[in-house]
Amino acid sequence: MTAETAVAVVVEGISVGHFSDREGLTGCTAVLAPDGVTASVDIRGGAPGTLDTALLSPHASVSEIHGVLLTGGSAPGLGAAAGLTHFLREGGHGYRTPYARVPLVAAAVVYDLGVGSALACPGPEDAYQAASAAGRQIAEGSVGAGTGATVGKLLGAAGLMKGGIALSTVAVSGGVTVCALTVVNALGDVIAEDGSILVGARRGDAFADSQEVLLAMPAAPTFTAIESTTLSVVMTDARLDKMQCGIVARMSHDGLARAINPVHTPVDGDCVFVLATGGKTSNVFQVGAAAAEAVAMSVRRAVQTAEGFDGVPSFKDLVRERGCSERRGAPAVGC
Repeated sequence: MTAETAVAVVVEGISVGHFSDREGLTGCTAVLAPDGVTASVDIRGGAPGTLDTALLSPHASVSEIHGVLLTGGSAPGLGAAAGLTHFLREGGHGYRTPYARVPLVAAAVVYDLGVGSALACPGPEDAYQAASAAGRQIAEGSVGAGTGATVGKLLGAAGLMKGGIALSTVAVSGGVTVCALTVVNALGDVIAEDGSILVGARRGDAFADSQEVLLAMPAAPTFTAIESTTLSVVMTDARLDKMQCGIVARMSHDGLARAINPVHTPVDGDCVFVLATGGKTSNVFQVGAAAAEAVAMSVRRAVQTAEGFDGVPSFKDLVRERGCSERRGAPAVGC
């Protein structure tokens, strides 16, 4: 199993497009599978915001899905999914019924109202625009649903840093590809492979270490305008049934736990979708292990490709301002 962190190309049969609101600091990302793919989802954390994820249960009778929308704007942003549905319907795509094809679209949101305009929210026309722009090669960083994403929120707005969206790929023997597209808007810090903090809650010029801060608190943290959530879409050309997609989705959350600390908190609505095009033979053990690694890689890549704004610094800003050399992708704190 080999990892590739420099390739921002999704598997054949799936395309991705963004809409970015640079003034309101929000956006949405459309994942299109117009010919239909097998899919499932696993949702963790105490604050999920989703639409039509019940149809991805292995107990649901329909075995295909045609699109997933990742969006900012908190719960009102879920309404943007209608634009993706409209786009697919215009193209004649969807689940075949006796009278018409019905596009099946699921959606999930991040809470990004604490930056930019709290009234900014992607709408159906924005999701339609994202779908119209979809291709196999995608932009990363502060775009789409990652436009207003932030991380390290335990100390409030003054200490947070910029999150984003990115894609990472892991190749499995037999030519199977596993990609993870992840929007990182977490409460916790993003952790490098060596255990150091890439980006996270800050006290002055140093990282506070959110895990240590949380454990030392005399009472539960309180939050006002800053909420969280990390969303990921795992895409593979492996042949998986709906139950196996669900198993891969569960395993994929291990990738979030490797790269975010703390994770799956009461204010995170962490959600992983798995889409399988079914073109190649593999097994759920390999795909699940590859998915967890791809998710962890995409989390780190999302913050490394993001751009800071309005006083919210990014990983790139730390590197530039401190004159740090990158060590395993992470700037040394205080350098």
